[in-house]
Amino acid sequence: MRPASPPWRVRLSEARWISPIALLLLWELGSRTGIIPERTLAAPSSVLLTMAGMIRSGELPSNLFVSFWRALIGLSIGTTIGTVLGLAAGLSRQGDAVIDPVVQIKRTIPVVALSPLFIVWFGIGETPKIALIAFATIFPIYLNLYQGIRGVDVRLIDAARSFGLSRSEIIWHVILPGALPSLLTGFRYSLSIAVIMLVIAEQINASSGLGFLINNARDFMRTDIIVVCLMVYAILGLGGDLLVRAIEKRALAWRPSMVEARS
Repeated sequence: MRPASPPWRVRLSEARWISPIALLLLWELGSRTGIIPERTLAAPSSVLLTMAGMIRSGELPSNLFVSFWRALIGLSIGTTIGTVLGLAAGLSRQGDAVIDPVVQIKRTIPVVALSPLFIVWFGIGETPKIALIAFATIFPIYLNLYQGIRGVDVRLIDAARSFGLSRSEIIWHVILPGALPSLLTGFRYSLSIAVIMLVIAEQINASSGLGFLINNARDFMRTDIIVVCLMVYAILGLGGDLLVRAIEKRALAWRPSMVEARS
């Protein structure tokens, strides 16, 4: 049975909400008094009213759906490629010699700098947007999985061999479970990068999606709509992180830290 938390801890956890609430109140006050012009930044109350109106009209859900699918497809492609490359390089010396130098070169190239090249190759439709997201999410998955495989305790592998396990059984029962925490860490990084790249990719001649709404709002100086879309981007990133945390709790239930947290 875990001991009861001291009263001061409860107060500190509640105090964490004071600064965000105070910031929102100051923002609202500054907007109401004219210190913050509406063209510079709309008031929080205006942002909430605008969001409610966009939800009722269906404008926000329909464009959110488009952005969500762009991020999901790009992330799925990047995760798949990164996982395959990480497994090939981590489990094989030949794969390491062939794949790792190329991926390390890729890491030094800013993904945003590739957007003009992707436009030349794929045009200005959906393909370059998805390609940017996919390309950016490969490396976090690859690097963390590669390091996770190489970081598995050699004594565990030796113990598995002493029990007569074959190479494929060692990979399946020892190496991959040992590398799973690193893979999930890489996936968490890739999720955040996917949202960042979604913001950038949707500036490429988008005719739908959150980026399309932001571009239109910029032309009409609607800061309330811009803030609404930024909030949705943040919610997408936070929701993805919470999803990975939930997967970690289930997939890594065998880890001592998880057992202690649940006890």
